[in-house]
Amino acid sequence: MEQPQRRQPPLEPETLPPLVETRPHHVGGGWGETLRIILATIAVVIGVRTLTFEAFNIPSGSMVPTLLVGDYLFVNKAAYGYSRYSLPGFLRFGDAAPPVTKDCKAAPGRLFGSLPERGDVAVFKLPKDTGVDYIKRIVGLPCDRLQMIGGALYVNGEMAARVRAPDFVLHEGFGGAFTAPQYIETLPGGRTHPVIEMSGDQGLLDDTPVFTVPPGYVFGMGDSRDNSQDSRVPEVVGFVPVENLVGRATYIFLSVKEEESLWRFWRWGRSIRTERFWERVE
Repeated sequence: MEQPQRRQPPLEPETLPPLVETRPHHVGGGWGETLRIILATIAVVIGVRTLTFEAFNIPSGSMVPTLLVGDYLFVNKAAYGYSRYSLPGFLRFGDAAPPVTKDCKAAPGRLFGSLPERGDVAVFKLPKDTGVDYIKRIVGLPCDRLQMIGGALYVNGEMAARVRAPDFVLHEGFGGAFTAPQYIETLPGGRTHPVIEMSGDQGLLDDTPVFTVPPGYVFGMGDSRDNSQDSRVPEVVGFVPVENLVGRATYIFLSVKEEESLWRFWRWGRSIRTERFWERVE
């Protein structure tokens, strides 16, 4: 016989579940909220770009063999402290004359400032056109005396030793394979780096007068000694105010062969130099 089902007694009024709120909740949105999010994102991006690292690419061969055309690298913006040139261009309102100092160890015009080390590869704003970024090796510090004699660099009367190394060969660009005599140069203080001499030791910039770096300035040169407009050419670059330094080059994070475009992704297999990824810039 089928058992009768027991019916549940009705709930007492005090045990009934509370009514669910059916009124719509306010949800933030609209143009005002969107604008706040956009402004906050822009502020974060500007802050990171100003205070930490910024990406640059190499468009010329003046730093061969250390840097090749098509290298993309990170620059440490905090390495030498901060100046007006640490800011994006649209946040700078005009350029002023570099601050004057008589202290050979000072870094004028910089917050938390410090001088580069001799041998650093640094990005700086071109003194004659601060809208242009240059990258060179800092070989002279404030109050140093520098001169090129027969292709050799002299710093404060001391020759930077050069040791012959195997020729530098680049199997791309420059109309085909490119070969140049290569040396390992040692700066006073012990920093070493490679340089190449495309025209031997008789190039236009292989013999120069003595350059005395003023306080508050540095002296930069390219590692491709015969293919670099740098501090040896006063009418183009000359002495670089410490204030104009943007930062120190650190790592190559991407490298594309000179004759290729980064945007031709279908040719990445033969255009990307994977062996240069995360190579330290020294």
